[in-house]
Amino acid sequence: MRLEQLTADDPHEIAQRLREALDGRGPALGLGLMTTRAAEVPDGTAVVVTTSGSTGIPKSVVLGADALVASARATAARMGEGAWLLALPAGYVAGLQVLVRSILAGRDAAVLEGPFTPERFADTALMMVRGPLGDATATYTSLVPAQLTRLLDAAEHDTAVLAALRSFERILVGGQAMPPATLERAQDAGVRLHRTYGSSETSGGCVYDGVPLDGVSVAIVDGEVRIAGPTLATGYLGDPDRTEAAFPHDADGTRWYRTGDVGIFEHGVLRVRGRLDNVIVSGGINVSLDRVEQIVRTVPGLGGSVVVGVDDERWGEASVIVAARGEALRRPEATQLEEARAAVGRAVGAHARPSRLILVDELATLPSGKPDRESIRRAVAALH
Repeated sequence: MRLEQLTADDPHEIAQRLREALDGRGPALGLGLMTTRAAEVPDGTAVVVTTSGSTGIPKSVVLGADALVASARATAARMGEGAWLLALPAGYVAGLQVLVRSILAGRDAAVLEGPFTPERFADTALMMVRGPLGDATATYTSLVPAQLTRLLDAAEHDTAVLAALRSFERILVGGQAMPPATLERAQDAGVRLHRTYGSSETSGGCVYDGVPLDGVSVAIVDGEVRIAGPTLATGYLGDPDRTEAAFPHDADGTRWYRTGDVGIFEHGVLRVRGRLDNVIVSGGINVSLDRVEQIVRTVPGLGGSVVVGVDDERWGEASVIVAARGEALRRPEATQLEEARAAVGRAVGAHARPSRLILVDELATLPSGKPDRESIRRAVAALH
Protein backbone atom coordinates (compact mmCIF):
# COMPACT_ATOMS: atom_id res chain seq x y z
CA MET A 1 0.00 0.00 0.00
CA ARG A 2 1.30 3.44 -0.94
CA LEU A 3 2.25 6.04 1.68
CA GLU A 4 2.06 9.72 0.82
CA GLN A 5 3.79 12.27 3.03
CA LEU A 6 1.83 15.43 3.83
CA THR A 7 4.18 18.33 4.40
CA ALA A 8 1.41 20.88 5.05
CA ASP A 9 -0.23 21.08 8.45
CA ASP A 10 -3.57 22.43 7.16
CA PRO A 11 -6.21 20.57 9.22
CA HIS A 12 -8.83 21.00 6.49
CA GLU A 13 -6.59 19.25 3.96
CA ILE A 14 -5.70 16.54 6.47
CA ALA A 15 -9.41 15.96 7.19
CA GLN A 16 -10.23 15.56 3.50
CA ARG A 17 -7.35 13.19 2.88
CA LEU A 18 -8.16 11.29 6.05
CA ARG A 19 -11.69 10.58 4.81
CA GLU A 20 -10.21 9.01 1.69
CA ALA A 21 -7.66 7.00 3.67
CA LEU A 22 -10.26 5.65 6.11
CA ASP A 23 -12.56 4.34 3.40
CA GLY A 24 -9.75 3.03 1.20
CA ARG A 25 -10.14 5.58 -1.62
CA GLY A 26 -6.76 7.18 -1.08
CA PRO A 27 -3.21 6.39 -0.02
CA ALA A 28 -2.12 6.23 3.62
CA LEU A 29 -1.10 9.58 5.04
CA GLY A 30 2.32 10.32 6.48
CA LEU A 31 2.08 13.03 9.14
CA GLY A 32 4.99 14.65 10.93
CA LEU A 33 8.71 14.21 10.41
CA MET A 34 9.14 10.65 9.25
CA THR A 35 11.95 8.59 10.76
CA THR A 36 12.19 6.49 7.60
CA ARG A 37 11.57 7.16 3.91
CA ALA A 38 9.67 3.92 3.31
CA ALA A 39 6.99 4.49 0.66
CA GLU A 40 5.07 1.26 1.23
CA VAL A 41 3.00 0.37 4.28
CA PRO A 42 0.85 -2.64 5.23
CA ASP A 43 -2.57 -2.92 3.62
CA GLY A 44 -5.26 -1.25 5.69
CA THR A 45 -2.98 1.53 6.93
CA ALA A 46 -4.68 4.92 7.20
CA VAL A 47 -2.01 7.08 8.80
CA VAL A 48 1.63 7.00 9.82
CA VAL A 49 2.08 9.53 12.61
CA THR A 50 5.42 10.44 14.15
CA THR A 51 5.45 10.54 17.94
CA SER A 52 6.32 13.78 19.68
CA GLY A 53 9.65 12.48 20.88
CA SER A 54 9.41 14.26 24.26
CA THR A 55 12.39 12.19 25.42
CA GLY A 56 14.31 12.81 22.20
CA ILE A 57 13.44 9.57 20.37
CA PRO A 58 10.67 10.07 17.75
CA LYS A 59 9.04 6.99 16.21
CA SER A 60 6.82 6.64 13.14
CA VAL A 61 3.72 4.74 14.26
CA VAL A 62 1.62 2.86 11.68
CA LEU A 63 -2.11 3.21 12.41
CA GLY A 64 -4.67 1.10 10.58
CA ALA A 65 -8.07 2.43 9.60
CA ASP A 66 -9.71 -0.26 11.74
CA ALA A 67 -7.75 0.84 14.83
CA LEU A 68 -8.60 4.52 14.41
CA VAL A 69 -12.27 3.76 13.81
CA ALA A 70 -12.43 1.39 16.79
CA SER A 71 -11.01 4.10 19.03
CA ALA A 72 -13.43 6.75 17.77
CA ARG A 73 -16.44 4.46 18.16
CA ALA A 74 -15.40 3.47 21.67
CA THR A 75 -15.15 7.15 22.61
CA ALA A 76 -18.63 7.82 21.21
CA ALA A 77 -19.99 4.84 23.15
CA ARG A 78 -18.50 6.23 26.36
CA MET A 79 -19.66 9.84 26.06
CA GLY A 80 -21.90 10.32 23.02
CA GLU A 81 -21.63 11.89 19.58
CA GLY A 82 -21.75 15.53 18.60
CA ALA A 83 -19.68 18.34 17.16
CA TRP A 84 -15.93 18.48 17.83
CA LEU A 85 -13.57 21.44 18.13
CA LEU A 86 -10.00 20.86 16.94
CA ALA A 87 -7.70 22.83 19.24
CA LEU A 88 -4.62 20.59 18.87
CA PRO A 89 -2.31 19.99 15.89
CA ALA A 90 -3.97 17.59 13.45
CA GLY A 91 -0.66 15.85 12.86
CA TYR A 92 -0.61 14.42 16.40
CA VAL A 93 -2.79 11.53 17.43
CA ALA A 94 -5.05 13.48 19.82
CA GLY A 95 -5.83 16.06 17.14
CA LEU A 96 -6.10 13.36 14.47
CA GLN A 97 -8.73 11.54 16.53
CA VAL A 98 -10.84 14.71 16.72
CA LEU A 99 -11.00 14.54 12.92
CA VAL A 100 -11.76 10.80 12.89
CA ARG A 101 -14.62 11.22 15.39
CA SER A 102 -16.04 14.08 13.36
CA ILE A 103 -15.89 12.07 10.14
CA LEU A 104 -17.69 9.09 11.74
CA ALA A 105 -20.34 11.47 13.13
CA GLY A 106 -20.91 12.87 9.63
CA ARG A 107 -19.69 16.35 10.58
CA ASP A 108 -16.87 18.71 9.81
CA ALA A 109 -14.78 19.52 12.86
CA ALA A 110 -14.70 23.14 13.92
CA VAL A 111 -11.10 24.32 13.69
CA LEU A 112 -9.41 26.78 15.98
CA GLU A 113 -7.65 28.97 13.43
CA GLY A 114 -4.32 30.58 14.25
CA PRO A 115 -2.32 30.33 17.48
CA PHE A 116 -4.14 29.00 20.54
CA THR A 117 -5.52 31.79 22.71
CA PRO A 118 -8.36 31.74 25.26
CA GLU A 119 -10.19 34.39 23.22
CA ARG A 120 -10.06 32.40 19.97
CA PHE A 121 -11.07 29.26 21.84
CA ALA A 122 -14.08 31.00 23.41
CA ASP A 123 -15.24 32.55 20.13
CA THR A 124 -15.12 29.23 18.27
CA ALA A 125 -16.62 27.17 21.10
CA LEU A 126 -19.60 29.47 21.64
CA MET A 127 -20.37 29.51 17.91
CA MET A 128 -20.65 25.71 18.05
CA VAL A 129 -23.25 25.55 20.79
CA ARG A 130 -26.19 25.94 18.42
CA GLY A 131 -26.51 23.71 15.37
CA PRO A 132 -27.16 25.11 11.87
CA LEU A 133 -30.91 24.48 12.22
CA GLY A 134 -31.11 26.02 15.65
CA ASP A 135 -31.08 22.66 17.44
CA ALA A 136 -28.89 22.29 20.48
CA THR A 137 -25.78 20.29 19.66
CA ALA A 138 -23.57 18.47 22.14
CA THR A 139 -20.01 19.72 21.71
CA TYR A 140 -16.67 18.15 22.59
CA THR A 141 -13.00 19.01 22.39
CA SER A 142 -9.60 17.63 23.33
CA LEU A 143 -6.89 19.58 25.15
CA VAL A 144 -3.56 19.12 26.89
CA PRO A 145 -3.23 20.22 30.54
CA ALA A 146 -1.23 23.33 29.63
CA GLN A 147 -4.10 24.58 27.45
CA LEU A 148 -6.66 23.84 30.14
CA THR A 149 -4.60 25.73 32.72
CA ARG A 150 -4.37 28.72 30.41
CA LEU A 151 -8.13 28.68 29.86
CA LEU A 152 -8.87 28.39 33.58
CA ASP A 153 -6.57 31.34 34.25
CA ALA A 154 -8.40 33.43 31.65
CA ALA A 155 -11.83 32.29 32.88
CA GLU A 156 -11.18 33.94 36.24
CA HIS A 157 -11.67 37.36 34.63
CA ASP A 158 -13.29 36.58 31.25
CA THR A 159 -16.89 35.34 31.44
CA ALA A 160 -16.87 34.33 27.76
CA VAL A 161 -14.00 31.88 28.34
CA LEU A 162 -15.78 30.45 31.39
CA ALA A 163 -19.00 30.04 29.39
CA ALA A 164 -17.06 28.35 26.60
CA LEU A 165 -15.49 25.85 28.98
CA ARG A 166 -18.85 25.07 30.52
CA SER A 167 -20.51 24.70 27.10
CA PHE A 168 -18.81 21.41 26.28
CA GLU A 169 -20.56 18.16 27.09
CA ARG A 170 -17.09 16.75 27.75
CA ILE A 171 -13.50 17.91 27.36
CA LEU A 172 -10.86 15.22 26.95
CA VAL A 173 -7.58 16.13 28.65
CA GLY A 174 -4.49 14.01 28.05
CA GLY A 175 -1.01 13.91 26.62
CA GLN A 176 0.62 14.29 30.04
CA ALA A 177 -0.28 13.96 33.71
CA MET A 178 -2.70 16.58 34.98
CA PRO A 179 -1.69 18.33 38.20
CA PRO A 180 -4.27 17.68 40.95
CA ALA A 181 -4.69 21.42 41.43
CA THR A 182 -5.72 21.83 37.79
CA LEU A 183 -8.31 19.07 38.06
CA GLU A 184 -9.74 20.66 41.21
CA ARG A 185 -9.89 24.09 39.55
CA ALA A 186 -11.71 22.65 36.55
CA GLN A 187 -14.27 20.87 38.71
CA ASP A 188 -14.85 23.99 40.81
CA ALA A 189 -15.42 25.97 37.60
CA GLY A 190 -18.09 23.52 36.42
CA VAL A 191 -16.02 22.06 33.58
CA ARG A 192 -16.99 18.52 32.57
CA LEU A 193 -13.90 16.59 31.58
CA HIS A 194 -12.37 13.15 31.19
CA ARG A 195 -8.71 12.55 31.97
CA THR A 196 -7.40 10.31 29.21
CA TYR A 197 -4.49 7.90 29.03
CA GLY A 198 -3.02 6.50 25.85
CA SER A 199 -0.46 7.14 23.13
CA SER A 200 0.03 7.07 19.40
CA GLU A 201 0.52 3.30 19.71
CA THR A 202 -3.03 2.95 21.10
CA SER A 203 -4.66 5.34 18.59
CA GLY A 204 -4.84 8.00 21.29
CA GLY A 205 -6.60 7.89 24.63
CA CYS A 206 -7.95 4.43 25.43
CA VAL A 207 -8.48 4.74 29.21
CA TYR A 208 -10.78 7.49 30.52
CA ASP A 209 -10.58 8.44 34.18
CA GLY A 210 -8.75 5.19 34.80
CA VAL A 211 -11.43 3.01 33.15
CA PRO A 212 -10.57 1.30 29.81
CA LEU A 213 -12.83 1.98 26.84
CA ASP A 214 -15.00 -0.87 25.59
CA GLY A 215 -12.85 -3.56 23.98
CA VAL A 216 -9.63 -2.33 25.60
CA SER A 217 -7.81 -4.57 28.08
CA VAL A 218 -5.24 -3.50 30.66
CA ALA A 219 -2.69 -5.70 32.43
CA ILE A 220 0.25 -5.03 34.72
CA VAL A 221 3.30 -7.18 33.98
CA ASP A 222 6.34 -6.72 36.23
CA GLY A 223 4.93 -3.35 37.21
CA GLU A 224 4.53 -2.17 33.60
CA VAL A 225 1.19 -1.13 32.09
CA ARG A 226 0.26 -3.14 29.01
CA ILE A 227 -2.67 -2.47 26.66
CA ALA A 228 -4.54 -4.83 24.32
CA GLY A 229 -7.51 -4.40 22.04
CA PRO A 230 -8.62 -3.28 18.58
CA THR A 231 -7.11 0.22 18.91
CA LEU A 232 -3.48 -0.92 18.82
CA ALA A 233 -1.14 0.34 16.11
CA THR A 234 0.28 -2.03 13.51
CA GLY A 235 3.81 -1.17 14.65
CA TYR A 236 6.71 1.12 13.77
CA LEU A 237 7.42 1.96 10.16
CA GLY A 238 10.56 0.27 8.88
CA ASP A 239 11.54 -1.03 12.33
CA PRO A 240 10.48 -4.67 12.81
CA ASP A 241 12.77 -5.23 15.81
CA ARG A 242 11.30 -2.31 17.77
CA THR A 243 7.80 -3.41 16.74
CA GLU A 244 8.37 -6.93 18.02
CA ALA A 245 9.75 -5.64 21.32
CA ALA A 246 6.91 -3.17 21.91
CA PHE A 247 4.02 -5.41 20.78
CA PRO A 248 4.58 -8.92 22.20
CA HIS A 249 2.08 -11.77 22.15
CA ASP A 250 1.24 -13.72 25.28
CA ALA A 251 0.76 -17.50 25.57
CA ASP A 252 -2.89 -17.15 24.50
CA GLY A 253 -1.92 -15.25 21.36
CA THR A 254 -3.18 -11.87 22.61
CA ARG A 255 -1.18 -8.95 21.26
CA TRP A 256 -0.18 -6.34 23.84
CA TYR A 257 1.49 -2.95 23.75
CA ARG A 258 4.23 -2.37 26.33
CA THR A 259 3.68 1.25 27.39
CA GLY A 260 6.86 1.68 29.43
CA ASP A 261 4.71 3.16 32.20
CA VAL A 262 4.56 2.01 35.79
CA GLY A 263 1.03 1.50 37.07
CA ILE A 264 -1.49 -0.26 39.26
CA PHE A 265 -4.75 -1.77 37.95
CA GLU A 266 -7.20 -2.50 40.75
CA HIS A 267 -10.98 -2.98 40.69
CA GLY A 268 -11.07 -2.01 37.02
CA VAL A 269 -9.30 1.32 37.54
CA LEU A 270 -5.81 2.13 36.22
CA ARG A 271 -3.46 4.42 38.13
CA VAL A 272 -0.28 5.37 36.28
CA ARG A 273 2.70 6.17 38.49
CA GLY A 274 5.31 7.27 35.95
CA ARG A 275 7.79 6.01 33.40
CA LEU A 276 9.96 2.95 33.84
CA ASP A 277 12.85 4.75 32.17
CA ASN A 278 12.43 8.21 33.74
CA VAL A 279 14.67 7.30 36.65
CA ILE A 280 17.93 8.71 37.99
CA VAL A 281 20.35 7.14 40.46
CA SER A 282 21.07 9.63 43.23
CA GLY A 283 23.51 8.55 45.92
CA GLY A 284 23.13 4.95 44.76
CA ILE A 285 19.32 4.99 45.10
CA ASN A 286 16.86 4.91 42.20
CA VAL A 287 14.60 7.97 42.07
CA SER A 288 11.53 8.20 39.82
CA LEU A 289 11.45 11.71 38.35
CA ASP A 290 7.77 11.24 37.53
CA ARG A 291 6.99 10.55 41.18
CA VAL A 292 9.01 13.58 42.30
CA GLU A 293 7.28 15.77 39.71
CA GLN A 294 3.86 14.53 40.80
CA ILE A 295 4.58 15.63 44.37
CA VAL A 296 6.23 18.92 43.41
CA ARG A 297 3.15 19.89 41.41
CA THR A 298 1.07 19.86 44.60
CA VAL A 299 3.09 22.83 45.92
CA PRO A 300 1.32 26.18 45.33
CA GLY A 301 2.85 27.93 42.34
CA LEU A 302 4.53 24.82 40.97
CA GLY A 303 1.48 23.10 39.45
CA GLY A 304 2.87 23.23 35.92
CA SER A 305 6.51 22.57 36.73
CA VAL A 306 8.75 19.94 35.15
CA VAL A 307 11.35 17.87 37.00
CA VAL A 308 14.46 16.74 35.13
CA GLY A 309 17.65 14.90 36.08
CA VAL A 310 21.15 16.31 35.75
CA ASP A 311 24.65 15.15 36.62
CA ASP A 312 25.73 16.03 40.15
CA GLU A 313 29.28 15.93 41.51
CA ARG A 314 28.21 14.80 44.96
CA TRP A 315 25.30 12.43 44.31
CA GLY A 316 26.02 11.28 40.77
CA GLU A 317 22.63 12.54 39.58
CA ALA A 318 20.11 14.96 41.07
CA SER A 319 16.65 16.27 40.21
CA VAL A 320 15.92 19.90 39.35
CA ILE A 321 12.56 21.68 39.28
CA VAL A 322 11.91 23.98 36.31
CA ALA A 323 8.88 26.28 36.43
CA ALA A 324 7.55 29.27 34.47
CA ARG A 325 7.77 32.59 36.28
CA GLY A 326 4.24 33.52 35.25
CA GLU A 327 2.80 30.49 37.05
CA ALA A 328 4.89 30.74 40.19
CA LEU A 329 3.30 32.61 43.10
CA ARG A 330 4.91 35.80 44.39
CA ARG A 331 6.98 34.10 47.04
CA PRO A 332 10.75 33.72 47.40
CA GLU A 333 12.20 30.94 45.27
CA ALA A 334 13.98 29.57 48.32
CA THR A 335 10.65 29.17 50.13
CA GLN A 336 9.07 27.30 47.23
CA LEU A 337 12.09 25.04 46.86
CA GLU A 338 12.06 24.24 50.57
CA GLU A 339 8.34 23.41 50.46
CA ALA A 340 8.91 21.15 47.46
CA ARG A 341 11.88 19.43 49.12
CA ALA A 342 9.89 18.90 52.30
CA ALA A 343 6.91 17.44 50.41
CA VAL A 344 9.11 15.05 48.44
CA GLY A 345 11.04 14.09 51.54
CA ARG A 346 7.84 13.16 53.38
CA ALA A 347 6.37 11.19 50.50
CA VAL A 348 9.46 9.48 49.06
CA GLY A 349 12.46 10.11 51.25
CA ALA A 350 15.35 12.50 51.70
CA HIS A 351 17.29 10.92 48.83
CA ALA A 352 14.66 12.08 46.31
CA ARG A 353 14.54 15.76 47.28
CA PRO A 354 15.16 18.15 44.34
CA SER A 355 18.42 20.07 44.49
CA ARG A 356 17.37 23.28 42.76
CA LEU A 357 14.44 25.36 41.51
CA ILE A 358 14.98 27.20 38.24
CA LEU A 359 12.46 29.79 37.03
CA VAL A 360 12.27 30.47 33.29
CA ASP A 361 10.22 32.87 31.22
CA GLU A 362 8.49 29.98 29.45
CA LEU A 363 8.79 26.20 29.50
CA ALA A 364 9.86 24.71 26.18
CA THR A 365 7.04 22.70 24.61
CA LEU A 366 6.55 20.43 21.62
CA PRO A 367 3.95 21.24 18.93
CA SER A 368 1.66 18.74 20.69
CA GLY A 369 1.66 20.97 23.78
CA LYS A 370 3.65 18.56 25.92
CA PRO A 371 6.76 19.79 27.74
CA ASP A 372 9.88 19.27 25.64
CA ARG A 373 11.67 17.43 28.43
CA GLU A 374 14.83 16.78 26.47
CA SER A 375 15.20 20.45 25.56
CA ILE A 376 14.50 21.49 29.16
CA ARG A 377 17.01 18.94 30.46
CA ARG A 378 19.73 20.15 28.08
CA ALA A 379 19.14 23.76 29.09
CA VAL A 380 19.34 22.90 32.78
CA ALA A 381 22.46 20.79 32.28
CA ALA A 382 24.13 23.75 30.57
CA LEU A 383 23.33 25.94 33.58
CA HIS A 384 24.22 23.29 36.12
